[in-house]
Amino acid sequence: MGSEALSPDRGARERTLEQLRARMAAVPGRGESATGHTPRDQPLRRDMLPVPPPLADLLPDGGLPKGAVVAYTGAHSLLTGLLAAVTGNGGHAAVVGLPRLGLLAAAEMGAELSRLAVIADPGPDPAEVAAVLLDGLDLVVLGLGGLVVPPARCRVLAARARNRGATLVVAGEWVNPTLRLDSRVTGYQGLGPGRGRLRSVCLDVRVSAKAGQTRHGRMDLCAKVGRTEWLPRETVTRATELTALHEAVS
Repeated sequence: MGSEALSPDRGARERTLEQLRARMAAVPGRGESATGHTPRDQPLRRDMLPVPPPLADLLPDGGLPKGAVVAYTGAHSLLTGLLAAVTGNGGHAAVVGLPRLGLLAAAEMGAELSRLAVIADPGPDPAEVAAVLLDGLDLVVLGLGGLVVPPARCRVLAARARNRGATLVVAGEWVNPTLRLDSRVTGYQGLGPGRGRLRSVCLDVRVSAKAGQTRHGRMDLCAKVGRTEWLPRETVTRATELTALHEAVS
């Protein structure tokens, strides 16, 4: 039987995928557990990945279910927060196809960058790269860059995530996800006409599950010295009012 010759581009891509597979098998705590398979009709395990605290209040189970696929739209800030929450709590994560996602912002949110892999340019098939990473990581954030993944392949990747107990968050269109998340920047605190210092960014977040009502909430990214905190909107509003009062009487 003759062998098919690889083009230079395809050969490089295959070598890259093989290197990723080897690295995933070596990830502590994931290589052995990745060999088990979960039947399709068995419910997702109830263990969850951590998320920023205000988002936990909106999610049906208080976190991202392991083995789930989450379709995401909107601001990159919440994606960065998910990566920070997972790696900052000892998990391993990767971001694929999102070159503008800021590592400095992730570090300021508490991310452990040694546990975060970044594949800024995954080539023509980012979904294939994500599939390999699901074998060894807890969370994979995939940017499709406008590409459309066929429904049959969506089902294959969803089954892979379920079998490996890893969570796939897709920034782009996806068929039949477990959850849908959307976040939008709706305002800022601290900036006045021509002056001021940015203290917080307000996000409007919606969570839709397969079953149950859509949940809606607001949360703020608050800048501190060298770090960024996530707070519910009402907490920030009260803190801002106290700061304004202090500045007015001082």
